Formats: sequence, C-alpha cells, structure tokens
Amino acid sequence: MSAFSLRSRSEAVAPKRMGPELLEMVAERFKALSDRARLSLLQELRTGPRTVNDLVEATGMGQANVSRHLAQLFANGLVSRERDGVYVRYELADKDVLKLCELVCGRLETELTERRKVLGGR
Repeated sequence: MSAFSLRSRSEAVAPKRMGPELLEMVAERFKALSDRARLSLLQELRTGPRTVNDLVEATGMGQANVSRHLAQLFANGLVSRERDGVYVRYELADKDVLKLCELVCGRLETELTERRKVLGGR
C-alpha cells in the first residue's frame, strides 16, 4: 500500500513510512506537475501521441518552451517519446497521472463552487 493511500477513516490503516529516497522521488514528481505549462501539455496528450509542432499549435507556447517542458516531463517518467522520421512523438507514459489530475481538479472545482456561493451570498 502506498503511503498516500486513499482510504476512508473507517478503513484507517497506518500507512508505511516512506524513506528519504522515495520522498525525494515523490517531491520531484510533484514538482514536474507544479507548472501550468506542463499541465497544459499533459492535457493535450490525453487524446494520444502528438509532435512538438502539434503541441505548439495546440497550446500557443513557443517551440523552445514546449521542448523544455516535455524534457522535464520525460525526465520524470510522465511522457514517453518515439522518433517518427524527422519528428518525435510524445505520449503519456503514465496514464495514472490523469487520475491524480482529475482528483485534484475535482476537489478544486468543489472549492471554487463553494467560494462562489459564499461570495454571491453577500
């Protein structure tokens, strides 16, 4: 079981402690996900493999910027790449990252809805 296992309080089982090496890996993975541009690239890759040019067009970012962020995502195992002639196609390497994003996004949408209710009620 992961140290960040999602269990209800009734199923409370003390998660095992992560060692320093694993904590560092988790921190690096979250750092890779902490950038809006990288999240945008992951969102574009949901639909399947894309080239850098495809991603530049879809996101409006510059080619150098897209390439730099893809390199960061690749280094953290979040995307894989495959050469296709003169192009390199990138795709999600770990589709579970989408589950994490959906979990966080769902929670933030709930918070935003609640804030709007409170502010609208004044």
